[in-house]
Amino acid sequence: MKLHWSPRSPFVRKVMIVIHEGGLEDRVTLVRTPVAMDKPNLDLVRDNPLIKLPTLVLDDGTALYDSRVICAYLDAQAGTGLLPAEPRAHWLAQRREALGDGLLDVLLLYRQERNKPAERQTPAWLAAFALKVEAALDVLDREAGALADTPFDLGLIAIGCALSYLDYRFADLPWREGRPALAAWHAAFGTRPSVARSLPDDAAA
Repeated sequence: MKLHWSPRSPFVRKVMIVIHEGGLEDRVTLVRTPVAMDKPNLDLVRDNPLIKLPTLVLDDGTALYDSRVICAYLDAQAGTGLLPAEPRAHWLAQRREALGDGLLDVLLLYRQERNKPAERQTPAWLAAFALKVEAALDVLDREAGALADTPFDLGLIAIGCALSYLDYRFADLPWREGRPALAAWHAAFGTRPSVARSLPDDAAA
């Protein structure tokens, strides 16, 4: 299998955690594939018309995207059970993965707006992004005890990657303040070997 990959994408990181959890490193070839909104990578369009990462190309040439689909596929291949079979746990994991992915979607837009020159920023958008981030964090803090009691799964991976992206790209936002339970859960998340092995790398080529 071939994975179109970036060392800095939080959605790619989700996939890498699943690869490490399932011991699939020898079965997946990483292909460094730069993408940018203003410079579409035409080499990627053959495998993904949306030109987005991650994209997984199977041995028969079938392409899978996005991260949720890829993670579920790799989990099934490895038999690691990161997407639980029991119905309630299954839907809870998917709901949590949707929340983590949704938070990441907001953070990517938020960062894009913050990176504009001040005179080109839209204050109403910045306020809306900040509101959504804070609301998501408050929900996660209230659920932190339940997160800690849940076996490692795709929902926890998505949430952990979203919180880690806050540290990586929003170091000025003190998201841990007033949320000790969530901060403690994220600290424990970071100690898992698959998580530690997939940290974003600005030095990577």
